[in-house]
Amino acid sequence: MSVTAVVGANWGDEGKGRFVDYLAQYSDIVIRFQGGDNAGHTVINKHGKFKLHLIPSGIFYPKVVNILGPGVALNPEAFISELSNLKSSKIKTQNIMISDRAQIVLPYHLLFDQYEEERLRAKKFGSTKRGIAPFYGDKYLKIGIQVSDFLDKKRFAKRLRHVLSIKNLILKSLYKRKPLIFDNLHTWGTDYARKIKPFVCDTFPVIHKALNSGKRILLEGQLGALRDPDHGIYPFSTSSSTLAGFASVGAGIPPYKIKRIIAVVKAYSTCVGAGPFVTELSGKLETLLRETGQEYGAQTGRPRRVGWFDAVATRYGCKVQGATEVALTKLDVLSVLRSISICTAYSINGKKTKDFLTNNILEKARPILEKVKGWQSDISKVRKFEGLPNQARRYVEKTERLIGLPVKWGQISTFYIDIDMERKLRQR
Repeated sequence: MSVTAVVGANWGDEGKGRFVDYLAQYSDIVIRFQGGDNAGHTVINKHGKFKLHLIPSGIFYPKVVNILGPGVALNPEAFISELSNLKSSKIKTQNIMISDRAQIVLPYHLLFDQYEEERLRAKKFGSTKRGIAPFYGDKYLKIGIQVSDFLDKKRFAKRLRHVLSIKNLILKSLYKRKPLIFDNLHTWGTDYARKIKPFVCDTFPVIHKALNSGKRILLEGQLGALRDPDHGIYPFSTSSSTLAGFASVGAGIPPYKIKRIIAVVKAYSTCVGAGPFVTELSGKLETLLRETGQEYGAQTGRPRRVGWFDAVATRYGCKVQGATEVALTKLDVLSVLRSISICTAYSINGKKTKDFLTNNILEKARPILEKVKGWQSDISKVRKFEGLPNQARRYVEKTERLIGLPVKWGQISTFYIDIDMERKLRQR
Protein backbone atom coordinates (compact mmCIF):
# COMPACT_ATOMS: atom_id res chain seq x y z
CA MET A 1 0.00 0.00 0.00
CA SER A 2 1.30 3.43 -0.92
CA VAL A 3 -0.22 6.87 -0.27
CA THR A 4 1.62 9.82 -1.79
CA ALA A 5 0.70 13.50 -1.53
CA VAL A 6 1.77 15.92 -4.27
CA VAL A 7 1.71 19.50 -3.02
CA GLY A 8 3.20 22.90 -3.87
CA ALA A 9 6.05 24.44 -1.88
CA ASN A 10 5.62 28.00 -3.14
CA TRP A 11 2.78 30.35 -4.17
CA GLY A 12 1.09 27.85 -6.49
CA ASP A 13 1.59 27.30 -10.24
CA GLU A 14 4.58 25.03 -9.57
CA GLY A 15 3.49 22.38 -12.09
CA LYS A 16 1.66 19.95 -9.79
CA GLY A 17 -0.92 18.91 -12.37
CA ARG A 18 1.67 17.79 -14.88
CA PHE A 19 3.55 15.89 -12.18
CA VAL A 20 0.36 14.19 -10.94
CA ASP A 21 -0.35 13.21 -14.54
CA TYR A 22 3.14 11.66 -14.66
CA LEU A 23 2.68 9.72 -11.39
CA ALA A 24 -0.94 8.75 -12.08
CA GLN A 25 0.16 6.06 -14.54
CA TYR A 26 1.54 4.17 -11.53
CA SER A 27 -1.50 4.83 -9.31
CA ASP A 28 -4.93 3.30 -8.74
CA ILE A 29 -6.71 6.33 -7.26
CA VAL A 30 -6.12 10.09 -7.51
CA ILE A 31 -7.90 12.33 -4.98
CA ARG A 32 -8.34 16.12 -4.97
CA PHE A 33 -8.58 17.03 -1.30
CA GLN A 34 -9.18 20.82 -1.16
CA GLY A 35 -9.89 23.98 -3.11
CA GLY A 36 -12.17 24.61 -6.04
CA ASP A 37 -11.95 25.80 -9.63
CA ASN A 38 -10.11 28.96 -8.59
CA ALA A 39 -6.79 27.60 -9.83
CA GLY A 40 -5.82 25.39 -12.73
CA HIS A 41 -3.51 22.47 -13.37
CA THR A 42 -2.07 22.52 -16.88
CA VAL A 43 -1.41 19.02 -18.20
CA ILE A 44 0.41 18.25 -21.46
CA ASN A 45 0.45 14.61 -22.55
CA LYS A 46 -0.15 12.42 -25.60
CA HIS A 47 -3.81 13.50 -25.64
CA GLY A 48 -2.97 17.20 -25.95
CA LYS A 49 -2.88 20.19 -23.64
CA PHE A 50 -5.53 20.50 -20.93
CA LYS A 51 -6.34 22.95 -18.15
CA LEU A 52 -8.02 21.15 -15.27
CA HIS A 53 -9.66 23.09 -12.46
CA LEU A 54 -11.67 20.51 -10.53
CA ILE A 55 -11.25 17.08 -12.06
CA PRO A 56 -8.14 15.27 -10.75
CA SER A 57 -5.16 15.04 -13.07
CA GLY A 58 -5.35 11.24 -13.16
CA ILE A 59 -8.31 11.43 -15.55
CA PHE A 60 -6.17 10.57 -18.60
CA TYR A 61 -5.62 6.98 -17.41
CA PRO A 62 -8.80 4.85 -17.84
CA LYS A 63 -7.90 2.47 -14.99
CA VAL A 64 -7.42 5.29 -12.46
CA VAL A 65 -10.32 6.24 -10.19
CA ASN A 66 -10.52 10.01 -9.75
CA ILE A 67 -12.16 11.32 -6.58
CA LEU A 68 -13.24 14.81 -5.52
CA GLY A 69 -12.99 14.53 -1.75
CA PRO A 70 -15.06 16.06 1.07
CA GLY A 71 -12.69 19.05 1.30
CA VAL A 72 -13.35 20.20 -2.27
CA ALA A 73 -15.39 23.30 -3.17
CA LEU A 74 -17.56 21.88 -5.95
CA ASN A 75 -18.88 24.31 -8.53
CA PRO A 76 -21.24 21.98 -10.45
CA GLU A 77 -21.42 24.29 -13.44
CA ALA A 78 -17.62 24.34 -13.76
CA PHE A 79 -17.45 20.58 -13.21
CA ILE A 80 -19.93 19.80 -16.01
CA SER A 81 -18.18 22.24 -18.36
CA GLU A 82 -14.80 20.63 -17.66
CA LEU A 83 -16.30 17.18 -18.13
CA SER A 84 -17.72 18.21 -21.50
CA ASN A 85 -14.33 19.55 -22.65
CA LEU A 86 -12.66 16.25 -21.78
CA LYS A 87 -15.32 14.23 -23.56
CA SER A 88 -14.91 16.37 -26.69
CA SER A 89 -11.23 15.34 -26.68
CA LYS A 90 -12.28 11.66 -26.46
CA ILE A 91 -11.07 11.32 -22.84
CA LYS A 92 -12.98 8.65 -20.91
CA THR A 93 -14.69 10.16 -17.88
CA GLN A 94 -16.57 7.29 -16.27
CA ASN A 95 -14.06 6.85 -13.43
CA ILE A 96 -14.96 10.01 -11.51
CA MET A 97 -16.47 10.07 -8.04
CA ILE A 98 -17.70 13.08 -6.06
CA SER A 99 -17.94 12.77 -2.28
CA ASP A 100 -21.47 13.29 -0.98
CA ARG A 101 -19.82 15.22 1.86
CA ALA A 102 -18.26 17.85 -0.41
CA GLN A 103 -20.03 21.22 -0.51
CA ILE A 104 -21.49 23.23 -3.37
CA VAL A 105 -20.27 26.55 -4.77
CA LEU A 106 -23.48 28.37 -5.71
CA PRO A 107 -23.89 31.34 -8.08
CA TYR A 108 -24.21 33.78 -5.18
CA HIS A 109 -20.72 32.83 -3.97
CA LEU A 110 -19.30 34.16 -7.23
CA LEU A 111 -21.40 37.32 -6.96
CA PHE A 112 -20.30 38.03 -3.39
CA ASP A 113 -16.67 37.46 -4.41
CA GLN A 114 -17.04 40.03 -7.20
CA TYR A 115 -18.93 42.56 -5.07
CA GLU A 116 -16.41 42.42 -2.25
CA GLU A 117 -13.45 42.98 -4.59
CA GLU A 118 -15.30 45.96 -6.08
CA ARG A 119 -16.03 47.33 -2.61
CA LEU A 120 -12.39 46.99 -1.52
CA ARG A 121 -11.08 48.65 -4.70
CA ALA A 122 -7.37 49.38 -4.21
CA LYS A 123 -7.29 47.19 -1.08
CA LYS A 124 -8.57 44.08 -2.87
CA PHE A 125 -6.78 40.73 -2.48
CA GLY A 126 -6.63 39.84 -6.17
CA SER A 127 -9.34 37.19 -6.04
CA THR A 128 -9.98 34.91 -9.02
CA LYS A 129 -13.68 35.72 -8.43
CA ARG A 130 -14.58 32.01 -8.40
CA GLY A 131 -16.45 32.36 -5.11
CA ILE A 132 -13.94 30.50 -2.98
CA ALA A 133 -13.69 32.86 0.03
CA PRO A 134 -17.49 33.30 0.32
CA PHE A 135 -17.88 29.53 -0.09
CA TYR A 136 -15.51 28.65 2.75
CA GLY A 137 -16.99 31.46 4.84
CA ASP A 138 -20.41 29.81 4.51
CA LYS A 139 -18.94 26.39 5.22
CA TYR A 140 -17.52 27.47 8.56
CA LEU A 141 -20.60 29.55 9.38
CA LYS A 142 -22.49 26.26 8.86
CA ILE A 143 -24.75 27.66 6.16
CA GLY A 144 -23.05 25.77 3.35
CA ILE A 145 -24.89 23.15 1.30
CA GLN A 146 -23.47 19.62 1.15
CA VAL A 147 -23.72 17.62 -2.05
CA SER A 148 -26.03 15.14 -0.26
CA ASP A 149 -28.49 17.98 0.52
CA PHE A 150 -28.05 19.47 -2.95
CA LEU A 151 -29.36 16.22 -4.50
CA ASP A 152 -32.42 16.20 -2.21
CA LYS A 153 -34.85 18.71 -3.71
CA LYS A 154 -36.76 19.42 -0.47
CA ARG A 155 -33.67 19.64 1.73
CA PHE A 156 -31.98 21.89 -0.82
CA ALA A 157 -35.02 24.20 -0.84
CA LYS A 158 -35.03 24.40 2.96
CA ARG A 159 -31.30 25.14 3.18
CA LEU A 160 -31.48 27.65 0.33
CA ARG A 161 -34.32 29.65 1.89
CA HIS A 162 -32.36 29.94 5.12
CA VAL A 163 -29.20 31.10 3.33
CA LEU A 164 -31.07 33.68 1.24
CA SER A 165 -32.63 35.24 4.33
CA ILE A 166 -29.06 36.10 5.38
CA LYS A 167 -27.54 36.87 1.99
CA ASN A 168 -30.25 39.28 0.90
CA LEU A 169 -29.80 41.38 4.04
CA ILE A 170 -26.10 41.74 3.25
CA LEU A 171 -26.75 42.48 -0.42
CA LYS A 172 -29.14 45.28 0.50
CA SER A 173 -27.23 46.89 3.38
CA LEU A 174 -23.59 46.44 2.37
CA TYR A 175 -23.47 46.12 -1.41
CA LYS A 176 -26.67 48.02 -2.36
CA ARG A 177 -27.62 45.23 -4.77
CA LYS A 178 -30.86 43.54 -5.75
CA PRO A 179 -31.96 40.51 -3.70
CA LEU A 180 -31.39 36.96 -4.87
CA ILE A 181 -34.49 35.16 -6.18
CA PHE A 182 -35.21 31.75 -4.64
CA ASP A 183 -36.94 30.23 -7.70
CA ASN A 184 -34.05 31.06 -10.03
CA LEU A 185 -31.46 29.50 -7.73
CA HIS A 186 -33.60 26.48 -6.93
CA THR A 187 -34.18 25.78 -10.62
CA TRP A 188 -30.44 26.14 -11.30
CA GLY A 189 -29.66 23.78 -8.42
CA THR A 190 -32.22 21.17 -9.45
CA ASP A 191 -30.82 21.13 -12.98
CA TYR A 192 -27.19 20.71 -11.89
CA ALA A 193 -28.07 18.21 -9.17
CA ARG A 194 -29.46 15.96 -11.89
CA LYS A 195 -26.28 16.39 -13.96
CA ILE A 196 -23.80 15.56 -11.20
CA LYS A 197 -25.87 12.80 -9.54
CA PRO A 198 -24.31 9.91 -11.55
CA PHE A 199 -20.88 10.78 -10.09
CA VAL A 200 -21.90 11.23 -6.44
CA CYS A 201 -21.33 8.54 -3.82
CA ASP A 202 -20.02 7.94 -0.32
CA THR A 203 -16.30 7.92 -1.14
CA PHE A 204 -15.22 7.01 2.41
CA PRO A 205 -15.73 3.20 2.10
CA VAL A 206 -14.26 3.28 -1.42
CA ILE A 207 -11.05 4.88 -0.17
CA HIS A 208 -10.74 2.68 2.92
CA LYS A 209 -11.34 -0.48 0.92
CA ALA A 210 -8.53 0.65 -1.38
CA LEU A 211 -6.27 1.30 1.63
CA ASN A 212 -6.97 -2.15 3.06
CA SER A 213 -6.34 -3.89 -0.26
CA GLY A 214 -2.99 -2.18 -0.84
CA LYS A 215 -4.01 0.15 -3.69
CA ARG A 216 -1.73 3.01 -4.69
CA ILE A 217 -3.34 6.36 -3.83
CA LEU A 218 -2.19 9.76 -5.02
CA LEU A 219 -3.37 12.93 -3.25
CA GLU A 220 -3.44 16.06 -5.41
CA GLY A 221 -3.12 19.45 -3.74
CA GLN A 222 -4.10 22.83 -5.14
CA LEU A 223 -2.01 26.02 -4.92
CA GLY A 224 1.08 26.07 -2.67
CA ALA A 225 2.27 26.21 0.93
CA LEU A 226 2.66 29.99 0.89
CA ARG A 227 -1.06 30.36 0.08
CA ASP A 228 -2.10 28.45 3.19
CA PRO A 229 -4.34 30.60 5.45
CA ASP A 230 -2.44 29.59 8.60
CA HIS A 231 1.16 29.26 7.43
CA GLY A 232 1.20 31.37 4.26
CA ILE A 233 1.11 35.04 3.34
CA TYR A 234 -2.25 35.72 4.99
CA PRO A 235 -4.46 37.56 4.06
CA PHE A 236 -3.11 37.11 0.51
CA SER A 237 -3.87 33.42 0.82
CA THR A 238 -6.52 31.04 -0.38
CA SER A 239 -9.36 29.97 1.93
CA SER A 240 -8.60 26.28 2.43
CA SER A 241 -5.46 24.62 3.75
CA THR A 242 -2.99 23.85 0.98
CA LEU A 243 -0.84 21.63 3.20
CA ALA A 244 -0.32 17.89 3.04
CA GLY A 245 -1.40 17.80 6.67
CA PHE A 246 -4.91 18.70 5.49
CA ALA A 247 -4.90 15.94 2.87
CA SER A 248 -5.98 13.36 5.43
CA VAL A 249 -8.95 15.57 6.37
CA GLY A 250 -9.95 16.65 2.87
CA ALA A 251 -9.68 13.13 1.45
CA GLY A 252 -10.74 11.07 4.46
CA ILE A 253 -7.49 9.16 4.99
CA PRO A 254 -5.72 8.55 8.33
CA PRO A 255 -2.66 10.83 8.52
CA TYR A 256 -0.28 7.96 9.30
CA LYS A 257 -1.12 6.35 5.95
CA ILE A 258 0.57 9.15 3.99
CA LYS A 259 4.14 7.89 3.58
CA ARG A 260 5.50 10.22 0.90
CA ILE A 261 4.99 13.96 0.47
CA ILE A 262 6.42 15.31 -2.76
CA ALA A 263 6.84 19.08 -2.86
CA VAL A 264 6.75 20.49 -6.39
CA VAL A 265 9.12 23.44 -6.80
CA LYS A 266 9.70 25.67 -9.81
CA ALA A 267 13.31 26.34 -10.87
CA TYR A 268 12.52 30.06 -10.50
CA SER A 269 9.72 31.84 -8.63
CA THR A 270 6.27 32.91 -9.82
CA CYS A 271 3.29 34.38 -8.04
CA VAL A 272 -0.23 35.38 -9.10
CA GLY A 273 -2.03 38.07 -7.15
CA ALA A 274 -1.06 40.46 -4.37
CA GLY A 275 1.21 39.96 -1.38
CA PRO A 276 4.94 40.03 -0.55
CA PHE A 277 7.19 38.48 -3.22
CA VAL A 278 10.77 39.19 -2.24
CA THR A 279 12.66 38.13 -5.40
CA GLU A 280 10.31 39.81 -7.89
CA LEU A 281 11.90 40.98 -11.14
CA SER A 282 10.92 43.85 -13.40
CA GLY A 283 11.69 45.09 -16.89
CA LYS A 284 13.22 43.05 -19.70
CA LEU A 285 14.32 40.15 -17.50
CA GLU A 286 10.83 39.77 -16.06
CA THR A 287 9.32 39.75 -19.56
CA LEU A 288 11.90 37.28 -20.88
CA LEU A 289 11.23 34.71 -18.14
CA ARG A 290 7.45 35.18 -18.30
CA GLU A 291 7.28 34.73 -22.06
CA THR A 292 9.76 31.85 -22.16
CA GLY A 293 7.95 30.03 -19.36
CA GLN A 294 4.47 31.10 -20.54
CA GLU A 295 3.71 32.33 -17.05
CA TYR A 296 0.01 33.16 -17.24
CA GLY A 297 -2.65 31.93 -14.83
CA ALA A 298 -4.41 28.77 -16.00
CA GLN A 299 -7.75 30.02 -14.62
CA THR A 300 -7.63 33.79 -15.16
CA GLY A 301 -4.96 34.24 -17.82
CA ARG A 302 -3.38 36.93 -15.63
CA PRO A 303 0.38 37.41 -16.12
CA ARG A 304 2.27 35.87 -13.21
CA ARG A 305 4.79 37.87 -11.25
CA VAL A 306 8.24 36.43 -11.88
CA GLY A 307 11.32 36.26 -9.67
CA TRP A 308 14.57 34.43 -8.93
CA PHE A 309 14.52 31.11 -7.11
CA ASP A 310 13.81 31.91 -3.46
CA ALA A 311 15.55 29.35 -1.25
CA VAL A 312 14.22 30.98 1.94
CA ALA A 313 10.56 30.69 0.88
CA THR A 314 11.03 27.27 -0.72
CA ARG A 315 12.80 25.72 2.26
CA TYR A 316 10.04 27.02 4.52
CA GLY A 317 7.34 25.77 2.14
CA CYS A 318 8.87 22.29 2.07
CA LYS A 319 9.09 22.20 5.86
CA VAL A 320 5.48 23.20 6.50
CA GLN A 321 4.40 20.65 3.90
CA GLY A 322 6.43 17.99 5.71
CA ALA A 323 7.98 17.13 2.35
CA THR A 324 10.08 14.01 2.00
CA GLU A 325 11.36 14.86 -1.48
CA VAL A 326 11.22 17.47 -4.25
CA ALA A 327 10.28 17.62 -7.92
CA LEU A 328 11.96 20.58 -9.68
CA THR A 329 10.03 21.92 -12.68
CA LYS A 330 10.70 24.16 -15.69
CA LEU A 331 14.48 23.90 -15.55
CA ASP A 332 14.68 24.44 -19.32
CA VAL A 333 13.16 27.94 -19.04
CA LEU A 334 16.40 29.16 -17.44
CA SER A 335 18.38 28.12 -20.53
CA VAL A 336 17.86 31.61 -22.00
CA LEU A 337 19.96 33.25 -19.27
CA ARG A 338 23.71 33.96 -19.30
CA SER A 339 23.76 34.19 -15.49
CA ILE A 340 21.19 33.17 -12.90
CA SER A 341 20.63 34.54 -9.41
CA ILE A 342 19.48 32.56 -6.38
CA CYS A 343 18.10 34.14 -3.22
CA THR A 344 19.91 32.49 -0.29
CA ALA A 345 18.76 34.83 2.50
CA TYR A 346 16.85 38.05 3.20
CA SER A 347 18.09 41.39 4.48
CA ILE A 348 15.58 43.07 6.80
CA ASN A 349 16.57 46.50 8.15
CA GLY A 350 20.20 45.56 7.61
CA LYS A 351 19.94 42.20 9.39
CA LYS A 352 20.39 38.89 7.56
CA THR A 353 17.86 36.10 8.05
CA LYS A 354 17.11 32.74 6.47
CA ASP A 355 13.66 32.56 8.07
CA PHE A 356 10.39 33.09 6.17
CA LEU A 357 8.51 35.51 8.40
CA THR A 358 5.09 37.16 8.58
CA ASN A 359 3.94 39.76 6.05
CA ASN A 360 4.65 42.83 8.17
CA ILE A 361 8.32 41.82 8.12
CA LEU A 362 8.45 40.28 4.63
CA GLU A 363 7.28 43.57 3.13
CA LYS A 364 10.58 45.10 4.29
CA ALA A 365 12.75 42.22 3.10
CA ARG A 366 15.32 42.50 0.33
CA PRO A 367 16.83 39.42 -1.33
CA ILE A 368 20.46 38.47 -0.76
CA LEU A 369 21.40 37.03 -4.13
CA GLU A 370 24.13 34.69 -5.27
CA LYS A 371 24.95 34.61 -8.98
CA VAL A 372 25.69 31.36 -10.79
CA LYS A 373 26.69 30.79 -14.38
CA GLY A 374 23.96 29.81 -16.84
CA TRP A 375 24.27 27.06 -19.45
CA GLN A 376 22.67 28.83 -22.46
CA SER A 377 21.98 25.68 -24.44
CA ASP A 378 18.79 23.91 -25.46
CA ILE A 379 18.09 21.12 -22.99
CA SER A 380 14.49 20.44 -24.07
CA LYS A 381 15.42 17.06 -25.58
CA VAL A 382 17.56 15.87 -22.66
CA ARG A 383 16.09 12.74 -21.04
CA LYS A 384 18.77 11.89 -18.46
CA PHE A 385 20.26 13.92 -15.64
CA GLU A 386 23.76 13.05 -16.83
CA GLY A 387 22.85 14.49 -20.23
CA LEU A 388 22.41 17.99 -18.80
CA PRO A 389 25.18 20.59 -19.16
CA ASN A 390 27.47 20.80 -16.12
CA GLN A 391 26.05 24.18 -15.06
CA ALA A 392 22.47 22.88 -15.21
CA ARG A 393 23.37 19.88 -13.03
CA ARG A 394 25.14 22.17 -10.58
CA TYR A 395 22.09 24.42 -10.42
CA VAL A 396 19.87 21.45 -9.50
CA GLU A 397 22.37 20.27 -6.89
CA LYS A 398 22.66 23.77 -5.43
CA THR A 399 18.89 24.15 -5.05
CA GLU A 400 18.86 20.73 -3.41
CA ARG A 401 21.44 21.80 -0.82
CA LEU A 402 19.63 25.07 -0.13
CA ILE A 403 16.25 23.37 0.31
CA GLY A 404 17.71 20.60 2.44
CA LEU A 405 15.79 17.82 0.69
CA PRO A 406 16.63 15.45 -2.17
CA VAL A 407 15.52 16.62 -5.62
CA LYS A 408 14.33 13.30 -7.03
CA TRP A 409 12.73 14.50 -10.26
CA GLY A 410 13.43 17.25 -12.75
CA GLN A 411 10.96 18.44 -15.37
CA ILE A 412 12.30 19.51 -18.75
CA SER A 413 9.82 20.51 -21.41
CA THR A 414 6.96 17.96 -21.07
CA PHE A 415 9.17 15.15 -19.72
CA TYR A 416 10.42 14.14 -16.27
CA ILE A 417 13.93 12.97 -15.48
CA ASP A 418 14.11 10.44 -12.66
CA ILE A 419 17.17 11.92 -10.96
CA ASP A 420 16.89 9.59 -7.98
CA MET A 421 17.00 6.47 -10.16
CA GLU A 422 20.07 7.71 -12.02
CA ARG A 423 21.90 8.34 -8.74
CA LYS A 424 21.07 4.86 -7.50
CA LEU A 425 22.37 3.33 -10.73
CA ARG A 426 25.62 5.31 -10.44
CA GLN A 427 26.16 4.02 -6.89
CA ARG A 428 25.99 0.36 -7.93
